[in-house]
Amino acid sequence: MTGFEKPVQNPIMSAEADFTFVDPLTNNEVAWQKADVFNPAALVRNDTVFMFFRAEDNPKAYLGGRTSRIGLAWSVDGYAFNKMAEPVLYPDSSAFLQWDYPGGCEDPRVVKSPEGKYIMTYTAWNQDVARLSIASSEDLYHWKKEGPALETALGGKFLNTWSKSGSIVTERKGDELVAVKINGKYWMYFGERGVNLAWSDDLLDWTPLENENGELAIVMETRAGKFDSFLTEPGPPALLTKEGILLFYNGKNDEGELASSTIPKGTYCGGQALFDANDPAKFITRMDEPFICPSLPHELTGQYAAGTTFIEALVPFKNQWFLYYGTADSMVGVAVAQQ
Repeated sequence: MTGFEKPVQNPIMSAEADFTFVDPLTNNEVAWQKADVFNPAALVRNDTVFMFFRAEDNPKAYLGGRTSRIGLAWSVDGYAFNKMAEPVLYPDSSAFLQWDYPGGCEDPRVVKSPEGKYIMTYTAWNQDVARLSIASSEDLYHWKKEGPALETALGGKFLNTWSKSGSIVTERKGDELVAVKINGKYWMYFGERGVNLAWSDDLLDWTPLENENGELAIVMETRAGKFDSFLTEPGPPALLTKEGILLFYNGKNDEGELASSTIPKGTYCGGQALFDANDPAKFITRMDEPFICPSLPHELTGQYAAGTTFIEALVPFKNQWFLYYGTADSMVGVAVAQQ
């Protein structure tokens, strides 16, 4: 899927200090998006784009040391968004506090289930181990935390294994991307250092594929000398097409001798890969060069100085594809392509 261009509206969302809410853990009023807003999920409902963005509170904290909360915004044109006053998913006093505090709830992706429920994958970050986690909602506004995605599978074998970035396989129905079963199961790509794969019967509890050594199986590796030489991190929900399963992903360039020479070291760019439509573990091919990279000033300067176009949301809207992404861990950007 090519032809994405960055319109003049960029960046479309940035931090704002005047949005506050009472933190249930401290009972203090917190400017929950004072530092940064970035890495959004999005979906279309009733001719409206709903965006779930990651917001950080304390601009003085170090990278990775802030508390993240997930906010909700909506738009009727895909560019100008109206933010809700308070976050919709954040650390609270529930049993999930052990997973998501003090780091918070990060980097969402959202899909619709065939039954009409909404499923969010996000990273619960306790500043020790990142855990890919699940939340569910009936209305997009009220979310129920379901816990770490790998918590119960295989006797909890991978509960304490670093996991992030859940991209559930979907099919397009109108302007909605709806989770789809393949061979009787739902599938989800995830991970960072190589792409991992898991399956589920209910979109809540996930069982990862293992290799012959009992480790997380890798279905797509990093590549020395390419834009994805250090990380291959799944992006928006994967899309089942006639040609196969299209996975948009984030490639990070290595900072050492494995790095691509054509992209600055440490930079995040976007790539696309194709997997077999009948076997989600079967890798077919991928782009040799990224289709989107940091180029605008706000994509090259910010909290993450090496620059990012970190893609997490892809929606069909008004006969175009809207691709939303985080810029330098600081703002939200958009690229648009014709359908």
